[in-house]
Amino acid sequence: MSSAEVEISRTKAWLMAARPQTLPAAAAPIIVGTGLAAHEGVLAPLPAMMAFVGSALIQIGTNFANDYYDAVKGADTEDREGFTRVTQSGLISPEQVKLATVVTFGLAILTGTYLVYVGGLPILVVGLVSVFCGWAYTGGPYPLGYHGLGDLFVFVFFGLVAVTGTYYVQAAAVVADPLATTIPDGTVTREAVAASLPVAGLSTAILVVNNIRDRETDAETGKRTLAVRLGYGWSRLEYVAMLAIAYVVPLWFWRAGFGPGALLPLLTLPYAGLIVRTVWTRTDGEALNPALEQTGKLLATYALCFAGGLVLL
Repeated sequence: MSSAEVEISRTKAWLMAARPQTLPAAAAPIIVGTGLAAHEGVLAPLPAMMAFVGSALIQIGTNFANDYYDAVKGADTEDREGFTRVTQSGLISPEQVKLATVVTFGLAILTGTYLVYVGGLPILVVGLVSVFCGWAYTGGPYPLGYHGLGDLFVFVFFGLVAVTGTYYVQAAAVVADPLATTIPDGTVTREAVAASLPVAGLSTAILVVNNIRDRETDAETGKRTLAVRLGYGWSRLEYVAMLAIAYVVPLWFWRAGFGPGALLPLLTLPYAGLIVRTVWTRTDGEALNPALEQTGKLLATYALCFAGGLVLL
């Protein structure tokens, strides 16, 4: 094998570990929070961009941590039907994946220093808790994902916190002084919290598909995800409930006077229905791996429609 081929294969292995297919969960909150900020007249491009960089780094760091800890804890086995894990498969050594986790979370914290300057103490607290929970998802003495708390973690941090935080740093940059020690007036609004709910629901739905697919192997290895605890039937209902949240919220915005543009995300409903049909009837990786990616695409498309509707219509 040539050195070029080795380099290509190693680059591909690191991309597999980073799992770029999960990045819609990092981008969607920034898109929605920025769309709302533009609608409300507090758009601040640089804080929005830095929020995206920080969110993406936390997502990638969490992916690295999952890859490493699932392998060393024995949760990843040859029977697993999901995407290839680089630690378990031997493509990258555990030490290197662990180091990549630390470096990536470190870069997220470094990126967050600018956001702390803009948003003050509240952003410092939120940022550090987000990084800690990203690590604790599969690491530490009580890994969240192993005790059925992964869904709650995603709903809160990749939905509520991420969207509201994106709006907050932009509003703070416009209406507040730097390095605030409290939450300035007008930076955390009812509308920002409401806008976070669809992203929270669809981001959680991505995890639900993943956990339905892995339910049998997770149960065998002692990984007590919510899907393991609830079973297939209730997990499928959870998936539908998460999508239902996403499609109720635009109606609330429309009734609240945001105009017909708030209803634009409803255009994605037929695509969502096709994914639901797969999740409702299948448990195998052959069907659910594409369904997982499709749910990610649904999240990204929904976010673009939601933000675009708020800005343009």
